[in-house]
This record gives sequence, C-alpha cells and structure tokens, in this order.
Amino acid sequence: MDKLKEECGVFGIFDPDGKDVAHSIYYGLMALQHRGQEACGMAVSDTAGPVGNYRCVKDAGLVSEVFHEKNLKEIKGNLGIGHVRYSTTGGSRPENAQPLVISYIKGTLALAHNGNLVNTTDLKWELIQNGAVFHTTTDSEVIAFYLARERVHTQSVQEAVAATARKLSGAYALVIMSPKKLIGMRDPYGLKPLCLGKRENSYILTSESCALESVGAEFIRDVKPGELIAISASGIESSFPLAKERCAHCIFEYIYFSRLDSHLDGISVYDARIAAGKALARSHPVTADLVTGVPDSGLPAAKGYAEQSGIPFGMAFHKNSYIGRTFIKPSQTERENSVHIKLSVLTAAVKEKRVVLVDDSIVRGTTMKNLVRMLKGAGAREVHIRISSPPFRFPCYFGTDVPSGDELIANRYSLDEIRQMLGADSLGYLSLDDLSDMVNGLPVCRGCFDGKYPMVIPEPKELPFWCGE
Repeated sequence: MDKLKEECGVFGIFDPDGKDVAHSIYYGLMALQHRGQEACGMAVSDTAGPVGNYRCVKDAGLVSEVFHEKNLKEIKGNLGIGHVRYSTTGGSRPENAQPLVISYIKGTLALAHNGNLVNTTDLKWELIQNGAVFHTTTDSEVIAFYLARERVHTQSVQEAVAATARKLSGAYALVIMSPKKLIGMRDPYGLKPLCLGKRENSYILTSESCALESVGAEFIRDVKPGELIAISASGIESSFPLAKERCAHCIFEYIYFSRLDSHLDGISVYDARIAAGKALARSHPVTADLVTGVPDSGLPAAKGYAEQSGIPFGMAFHKNSYIGRTFIKPSQTERENSVHIKLSVLTAAVKEKRVVLVDDSIVRGTTMKNLVRMLKGAGAREVHIRISSPPFRFPCYFGTDVPSGDELIANRYSLDEIRQMLGADSLGYLSLDDLSDMVNGLPVCRGCFDGKYPMVIPEPKELPFWCGE
C-alpha cells in the first residue's frame, strides 16, 4: 500500500422527540466511509425503554455490506452511535469492530473512538494487574475499561469521561452513549476532528461536517480541543476538563484524509488543497503543457497549481470506480502493477506533452513510479512530479499509518535519488513553511515531516507475552 490511511470515523445522534436514528447513523457512516473501510458498526438505544437495552450491529466490511434494510429496521431507538474503522493499533481482527458496548455495575455504555493513544501499554498493564480481561486488541477497549471504573466513583457519565481523559495521552475523538446521554470528547490538542450539528430537535456529533449534510443537519460548530459535550433531553452541556493553550490539528486531514466538501476547525478542506497547489507552483515552477492530478486525491492541488502557473489543467487518467476492496493481488509483481487496473492513461491528453503530475504524498514510491512509466509509455515527453505535502521522514503515533523509517522513501534517499528512482524529469515537495499558509495559520501537528511532536512520545514497550498481544 502506497497511500496513507486514516484510522476511523465516528457519528452519534440523539433525538429527544423519540424518532428512530438507525437510518441517520447509516447515512452518516456512508458519508464517512473514506475514513475507514475495514469494519463498521452502530449501537442504538431507546431512552424511553428499559435502561441499558442496547442494540448493536457490527462486522468487518463496508457500511453497505454490514447494514441492510432488515437489520436497520430491527435497530430501533432514538439515541445511537456509529463507527467506521481502518486499523492501526490492534490490527484488523473482526472483534476490533466498534462501537464497543460494555456492561458494568452501573449499567451499560457504548463507545466509538477515532485516534490512537501513545500510553496504551502502561494503561493496559495497570488494568491487567487489577484483573481486567480484554476481548480486543484496541486502545479503545482500554478507554472503555477506565470509563467503567471511573463511573463507579462519579455522579455522572461526563465526570467519568473527564476523569478517564486525564489518564489518556495521544489523539482521540470520542462519542459515548449512556442510557440517557450522548457525549463527545476531543483530545486537548485537537489532533482528531469532531463537530456538532443539529437537525430539528436532534443533535449530532461526528468526525466531519460532510456527514451532517448527508442527514440534512446544519453545522453548528467544531468541538473545541479539550472540550466535553454532553447531550440529553435537558439540552447541551459543555465543559473543558483538559483545556490547553497549544493546539496541534492533524495536517493530513487537510492534505488527504478529510472529504473535499468538509470544513474542519474553520478551514475548508477544498480551499486548503487549492492553496497547497498554488504554493507548489510558486516554489517549484516548470515549463509544461498540462497540469494533472492523481485521481482523486491529487486533483484539487493540481487545480491550484494550474491556476497559479497558468498551465492548463486537464485529466490524464481514467479511474476504474468498480475495483472493490477485495481486489486480489496475489504476488508482489501484481501488487506493484495493480495501479494499471485502477488507472489507465488518456493517451490523447498526454501524447507529446510536458506533464506536471500532482499528488498529495509519496510514501514508498511504488505507485508514483508506475504512474510515471505509464505516462511516458503513452507518449508524454516529460513528467514533472509535484507533491502537496512535505517529504515523510518520521512515523505518526496518532492514528495515521505512516510506516517506520526504512519504509519511507524520503527517509532513505535524497531528493534527486528519489526523482531518479521514480523516473521523473523533476520533483518538488510542498515546503514546511507553506503548511501554515495552507490552513490560514491554524496550529498543526507536522511530526511526520519534521519529527517534532506536540507531546512526549514514550519509548515503545511490550506487554508480557501471556497478556494476549
């Protein structure tokens, strides 16, 4: 895989008028499908019914595969949360699908989590020593255990969430369902996105604003870093148990992860990608006949590059939209060449032309190398690569699967060596200085580019082998 993956997307809704919410969660998760394609699920409760009577459906697969009209009709209730998953911590085991539903001495809770903790091992070891038994390999289950433990000693669910959050280090956007409340919590750095919306009398918490539009809801605002929001029949309560001055929003939400029509923390994703392309054109100009992007993620930055440079923008690839997630690539050679199945070159568009090829990132370089070969094989005279992010040189610890150093092409080779390996005529990356302008000065985490993380990253630890890892 030569593209990065986000870990998860979350969606929660409470309808105080008692209307069923399962279909709304379904449509919300469909809108968030780009954030995770390995597994999905939802948990729903009726606040007027028996306390803790949760209905949960989850499994490996896409939203359209896991849910259908029959099981959606059976999941009745006016309060619910949903989740789409791509695994980093814990792997892609079926049991790691979310939401997690836990029963404990004070009732039942359900939790959905986007992000990744950096102190999972220490937290898990403490729980194991006190008798905890884990059924998944995710850090989300660690959060759920602490929630249950803290709830025993607190007066409300939000107090338990706040007490749990004080133990967590890393990135998280949480939606939590108690029998009568929907709760959202965002990490104090704002690494993972979370926003609040409303449809009639219903309130919604979700990862991206595009999911609000999919269910006919209006965007109210982003949940602030360190903010806890509790939604019940009494209305909305907001508190800041973890407020901090320094924020570090994930820059890759704007470069690649988020859907093009989303707004995150006051920034349009579309505008940010156009701005990145314009910055590339200013810092890495070239004489060319055509600017094109790698579908679909490279297209907005390519448009920005074309607007700034004056070089015509055009399509150079046709994307096969019917390649499913189970597309079989049985050998290494076929894996490397699978780009030919997903993309084909529009020969008439590139023949005898000098082409600027824009994409959002280069991880290992396999895909880009094949694309350059395909363009030149179709008659392109020159191919100039422009990347709308700085070079990846360091891993991400917060829920993005940036691999370790040896797998990152920019960590092993110089710029010119990479250019030669890709077969390009020139190569230019977005500069670190341009990241701030791309998001209008929003404070961002760029640790995967410069190795400077917003928090101390603990040394890697392993649990004893008998702990089931």
